[in-house]
Amino acid sequence: MTLTLPRPAEARAPALPPPRGELSAAVSGRLRGRSGALPGPRAAATADPYGEDVQLALHLCYELHYRGFAGVPDTAEGDIDLLRLRARLEERFEGALREACPGPATPDEVFDTLLTEPPDGRGIARHLLRHGTLEQAREYAVLRSAHRLRESDPHAWVLPRLRGRAKAGMATVLYDECGHGREERVHARLYADLMTALGLDPGYGHYLPAIGAPALATANVMSLFGLRRARRGALVGHFAALEICSPPAASWHAAALRRCGAGEAAARYYDERVEADAVHEQLVRREVVGGLLAEEPGLAAEVAFGAEATVFLEDALAASVTRAWRSGAGALRHPVEEEA
Repeated sequence: MTLTLPRPAEARAPALPPPRGELSAAVSGRLRGRSGALPGPRAAATADPYGEDVQLALHLCYELHYRGFAGVPDTAEGDIDLLRLRARLEERFEGALREACPGPATPDEVFDTLLTEPPDGRGIARHLLRHGTLEQAREYAVLRSAHRLRESDPHAWVLPRLRGRAKAGMATVLYDECGHGREERVHARLYADLMTALGLDPGYGHYLPAIGAPALATANVMSLFGLRRARRGALVGHFAALEICSPPAASWHAAALRRCGAGEAAARYYDERVEADAVHEQLVRREVVGGLLAEEPGLAAEVAFGAEATVFLEDALAASVTRAWRSGAGALRHPVEEEA
C-alpha cells in the first residue's frame, strides 16, 4: 500500500490574518484565546455588508468549519458566542444581497440570461486575454485562491439535503471536481499547481491578508448558503451559475496565461475546467436544478436568488479588479513576493 503525503505548503493550517476593523478584531481575538464580550447586534447591523471588516470576520468564522487556523483549537467551531456573532453578520450580508437581487425571476430566466449576457466576472478574463500582464495573472490567482483551494467543498454540504435525481446529479459533478478519485486531478490540487507554476505559494490560506473584501465575498457566499439547510435552493442556484459561466471564461483564462508566458502547467487548471464544465452545465440544469424543483417546486425563487447573488458578487469583483488594473494599480491589498 502506497501512502501519499500532502505537500508541506498545502498541509499546514493558515495563520490568522491581521484584523480590518472592530468585528474582525473581535473574532480574531476570540480565536487567539482572549476573553470578553463580542460586538453586539448594533455593531453588525450598522457595518458595511460588503466591507473589509464584515467580510474578513465572516471568513474567519467560516474557516472554523473547514481547516481552521494554526494555534486555534477545533473546539472553536462550536463557540456559541462566535456562532451568534456569525449569525448577525450573515443577516447583514444576506439582507444586502436580497435587497440587491429582489427578483422576481425564474431559474430558467436567470440561467438563459447567463448564456446570452454573461456577467462581468468574465470581464477579468477578457482583460487578461487582451491586455493582461503576468503580474496581473498572478494577482488574480491569489484573489481566487480563497475559493479555488477549497473548490467544491461548500457545495458538498448540499448532498445530504437532496434526494433522487438532484442528489445523483450533484454527486456526479462533485466526483468530477474531486478528480474521479485521482488525487493529482482534484481541481483544488490543479489550482495549487497553477499557483506554483506562477511562482506563488500554494499553501491553503497563505495569501488571506492580501485578498480584499470583493474576492472574500465571492467565497463567503458559498459558506453562507452551504451551512444552512434552509438555503439549499440558493446553494444549488449558486452552483448552477458557476457551472454555466465557467467554460468560456476558463478558455479565455487558459489562453491569457499562455499569452503571458505562464506556460502549460499554469494553464492546465483552466483546460480541465473547459472540458469538465461544458458537460456539467447541462447536467446541473437538467438533473440538479430540475430534480430539486421537481421534488420541491417552492424553492424556485431561492434557486433564482442564489444565481442572481452569484452574478452580483462576481460583477462587483470584476469591477474592482479591472478598475485597479486600468488605473495602473494592483488588485491586491498589498503586493506578494514571488516564491523562490
